Amino acid sequence: MTPAAPQVALVPPRAPLLQLSAVRRHYGDGDSLVRALDGVDLTIDSGEFVMVIGSSGSGKSTCMNLLGCLDRPTAGSYRFAGVDVGGLDGDALALLRRHYLGFVFQSFNLLPRTAAVENVELPLLYRGMAARKRRAAALHALDRVGLADRAGHTPAQLSGGQQQRVAIARAIVTEPVALFADEPTGNLDTETTGEIMRLLGELNRSLGITIVMVTHEPELLQYASRVVTFRDGRIVADVAGGPAR
Repeated sequence: MTPAAPQVALVPPRAPLLQLSAVRRHYGDGDSLVRALDGVDLTIDSGEFVMVIGSSGSGKSTCMNLLGCLDRPTAGSYRFAGVDVGGLDGDALALLRRHYLGFVFQSFNLLPRTAAVENVELPLLYRGMAARKRRAAALHALDRVGLADRAGHTPAQLSGGQQQRVAIARAIVTEPVALFADEPTGNLDTETTGEIMRLLGELNRSLGITIVMVTHEPELLQYASRVVTFRDGRIVADVAGGPAR
């Protein structure tokens, strides 16, 4: 029997969806101690589109890993929709990711010899969903990203932008409440980058998915409702973004 997902009330009125409080993430000790995060407070409400920026080593990717339940803080607390993530064991964290979170990366991470629709089905396969329902959900997700007519194509038969659309469809097929995107346009040209950013903005608005995105590209900040800047493991700026959404 598949274990049940953690019970998360999504989302209590006016409660933050994602909340870091005095979070520290340290690696090593003594002279080799690295303070990747050094006392971070961050609250993200349901439906926001937050862009996270900063130089290499600033702590932005570490923060993304904590928010996505891929890592745990050394100190401080992380609450997801009011649930103390620190109190969950590894199995519960995996179920939380599987049922409530979606991920998109710079490298598309698609199975190379597998059709687009089968790539999108994968998260539902891990959930144990029946084949017919799985296929219908995957085709619907591909339609949402404008690739319904490419369902049978393998990644080698798709452009870079189309492959990223498949990766986004795979991330949203489980109907997550939060989507974490780590440099999703890093391997794309300028025109395709704009297409992907407009797609993410449309998904944020139409589906209400909370999006947290790491980027090195300052021209993309206009797509976010909010921009958070990291430096030396701390948040040094938190301002409104926009308006190209």
